[in-house]
Amino acid sequence: MAPPDVDSETDVKFGYTRAIAYGAVVLATAVALTFIPALPDNRPAEILFSQAAEPVGKMQFDTLDAGESLARVLRRGGLSDSAAVRAIQASSGVINERRIPAGMPITVKSEAPDSAPSEVVLQLAEDRIVRLRRNGTEWTGAEEKLPWTIDTIAVAGTIESNLTNAIAVVTDTLLPKVARQQLTNEVAEDVYGYKIDMTRELQKGDEFRVLAERARGPNGAVRITSVIASTFSLSGSVLKAVKFESKAGGSYFDDEGKSMKAMFSKYPVQFRRISSTFGSRKHPILGYTRAHKGTDYAADEGTPVRSIGDGVVVSAGWSNGYGRLIAIRHMNGYVTRYGHLSAIMPGIEPGARVKMEQTIGRVGHTGLATGPHLHFEVLVNGEQRDSRTAFGRASGLPIAKSEVDSFAHLRDQLLAKLSGIGHNTATTLASSAARQH
Repeated sequence: MAPPDVDSETDVKFGYTRAIAYGAVVLATAVALTFIPALPDNRPAEILFSQAAEPVGKMQFDTLDAGESLARVLRRGGLSDSAAVRAIQASSGVINERRIPAGMPITVKSEAPDSAPSEVVLQLAEDRIVRLRRNGTEWTGAEEKLPWTIDTIAVAGTIESNLTNAIAVVTDTLLPKVARQQLTNEVAEDVYGYKIDMTRELQKGDEFRVLAERARGPNGAVRITSVIASTFSLSGSVLKAVKFESKAGGSYFDDEGKSMKAMFSKYPVQFRRISSTFGSRKHPILGYTRAHKGTDYAADEGTPVRSIGDGVVVSAGWSNGYGRLIAIRHMNGYVTRYGHLSAIMPGIEPGARVKMEQTIGRVGHTGLATGPHLHFEVLVNGEQRDSRTAFGRASGLPIAKSEVDSFAHLRDQLLAKLSGIGHNTATTLASSAARQH
């Protein structure tokens, strides 16, 4: 018997060794795959759906990232390159792809889990979508406006510290934070902005009642569209307001049919706090006590300064310690002054006519001022008066005589609803059919 071939024996031993090594690698790999966590799935979220006897379909939810093309999102949703091009072409008459905002939700729908997408929905806004549909290989696109549901809410509250907190307490479960702030602004600025200084006149125990129109969007957004009627019990007196679109102008009227919008607005700046009041004070720069003949409103440099009423510019320019100053003459012997301005708007010069709430300058700290603020003065027949009390609560013009009956009917109806609201409560009174908003 011939001796074994040395090379063949070596090959056999090596084969056994290699087999054992391979087996060890396979086993190690299996163990590693068992214990290594899976990589995250970066696909868009998707759900399966079915309607009655229809086959199961699929919807994928995605968003457009910053700097990302619409075509890329559509391909991620399952559209082929050619289908994505056709879908975008179908939307070109409705939207501008280059102006689509980042973060826009996009839904891709397929009639079956393994079929090509047949519909794409671009959510441009809460109530605005673009729907793209496929028919064969062709795509069509159309914009759709989604309806809002409109109802009326009734709110009654008591002042403990300020209006914002009082409204928040009673509407916490009825309105989201943004809508609560909208309601506060409507009451404070639009309804009573000419009647009540909400920063100084409110006292603990004052009560209010409000009827407001609320709009709820198709995706859950909530807005306050307007205040319909309101009453405010202020230090024993009750101020009533009803929304009424008069031919003579104006939106809110008191119970006698006189406009809530007076001859003068309450404030010359929108974002403000009073940093120094009318009266004697120690001057922050000169260092001695002297009369302060105006009201100082602290505000950021550059904040718009508005004329509080219609009038004619008397002077506009530099005036010693006032810095840049504008003086405006109004009806009935009133003159207002706006000092320490950083800028005077173009066209604001002696003889120019201005309207109520027209921007005339910008807050600054020119002249004798330690920081940015508006020094505001009111003169009545040449005498300086406290701006917070100089105008009182005089009402504006009444509604036209031809509208008296229709106003009275609406007033009685709304005020009756207000009187039926309990203390410190908020509720929904009525709903109307969904409509475009």
